[in-house]
Amino acid sequence: MPLEVEVVSRVRQLYHTENADMVLIPGSEGELGVLPNHTPLLTTLAFGELRVVEGDAINSFVVYGGVVDVGPHKVIVLADDAESVSEINMSDVEEARARARRLMEESPAGDQRAMIAQELRRAEIAAKIYQRVGGPSGRRIRTVEEDE
Repeated sequence: MPLEVEVVSRVRQLYHTENADMVLIPGSEGELGVLPNHTPLLTTLAFGELRVVEGDAINSFVVYGGVVDVGPHKVIVLADDAESVSEINMSDVEEARARARRLMEESPAGDQRAMIAQELRRAEIAAKIYQRVGGPSGRRIRTVEEDE
C-alpha cells in the first residue's frame, strides 16, 4: 500500500499524492526515510531537501523548518516555509544571496544581523539543492558518489 503525502507551508498546499513509495525528510536529528507502514511519529524539520519518491520520479522541495506527522499510511509535512525545486528562480536566489552578503559586510547588530544571516542561509540552501537536483527538470535519484 503506497503512502499519502501532503506538503503544506503557511501559505499554501505545495503537494499532495496518494501514491508515494517513500519520503526522505530532513529531520532536526538527521535524515529520516519513511516507507509504508512506518511507525507513527512526530518530528521537527530542519532546513534542507524533502524528497517524495513515486516510482522513478522524485519530487524535491526545499523546506525551512516545521514539523512532520508520520503515520503508517500518511505523511503530513507542515513546513514553516517551503518551495518546490521546480519553482526556484536561481536569479532571485543569487540576488538574495548577494544582497545578504552585502548587508553582512555593513556589520549590522543584533536582530538585524540574525535576520540577514537567516536570509543568506536560506539562499545558500536553495542554491545548493537546486544545483544538486539539477534544476526543475533534474528529478532523479542521486547516487552515493554524487553526495561525496
